[in-house]
Amino acid sequence: MAETVRWGILGTGKISRAFANALKDVPGAVLAAVGSRSQDKAAAFAEEFGALASYGSAELLAQAEGIDLIYIGTPHPEHAGNALMALRAGKGVLCEKPFTMNLREAEQVVTLARSKRLFLMEAMWTRYLPAYLEVKRILASGEIGTPRQIVADFGFAAAFGPEHRVFNPELGGGALLDLGIYPLSVAAGLLGPVIEVRAQAEMGPTGVDVQTGFTLKHEGGGMSVCSCSFLARTPAELTVSGERGQVRMNTMFHRATSVTVKLDDGSERTIETPYLGNGYVHEAIEAQRCWQQGLLESSSMTQGETLALMGVMDEIRRQIGLRYAADRA
Repeated sequence: MAETVRWGILGTGKISRAFANALKDVPGAVLAAVGSRSQDKAAAFAEEFGALASYGSAELLAQAEGIDLIYIGTPHPEHAGNALMALRAGKGVLCEKPFTMNLREAEQVVTLARSKRLFLMEAMWTRYLPAYLEVKRILASGEIGTPRQIVADFGFAAAFGPEHRVFNPELGGGALLDLGIYPLSVAAGLLGPVIEVRAQAEMGPTGVDVQTGFTLKHEGGGMSVCSCSFLARTPAELTVSGERGQVRMNTMFHRATSVTVKLDDGSERTIETPYLGNGYVHEAIEAQRCWQQGLLESSSMTQGETLALMGVMDEIRRQIGLRYAADRA
């Protein structure tokens, strides 16, 4: 087993910077290279974060030697093409959420990874955090009874212009893809696969959703009520309830540092669940573990789950009338 894992980072935006910072706290991680459409941006990023090399295109990064895993932090519509490029070059891939723009693209990426027997994982960092794992443990213990309902929200007032990526349809803008994926993914992770969804949304002037609400029915019973918004600063908490009480991932649930359990006997306790570094450390550790052990996917966020959730997102978008260029390809 290799002692170190050599990472390439594709993209130099906010999320890639967060991941580069996280790698500093990941045992055995080496930032081998960074790629960007601009050589100047790639070089500046490499200098700031100590990357060993920089490349002025995704193609050059994908083809570079001395890289084991490539983290993809580019705009949403570029995820599929970037992942396919990296996989064709024989690299393992950790791809930011939303994994792709739609299920069709996701199937192409997963099919290629499986055919080439290369590691592939969706970077849904919440799935690897101590708070999420503690909630799973509590649910498995039966302490709150059978989990029957989840209520989850994620919203903030996005004070950006219409050209900003969160509102720009050409960049995969919209509350659902940017924020809604969090409650969807965590709800499915805790209550099981989604078998039915109902959604409605408020659409903004640029043609993407600025608020979306959706209810989920889960396989084996249970229901989730989820929402996301670019118009309102919501509590951003997630609560799982059973007949004997509830457990809450405290604000903000996607990066919670504590969970609170309330039971019908009046008792209440809060468990501290601090995470390493900036939180992205845990998904990087898991990706490295899988790669070093020769695994093709993570049991914490399987490729099958990623495909299923992309299908749910497609259905939500169908119901609210949200389409992107990728849907016409």
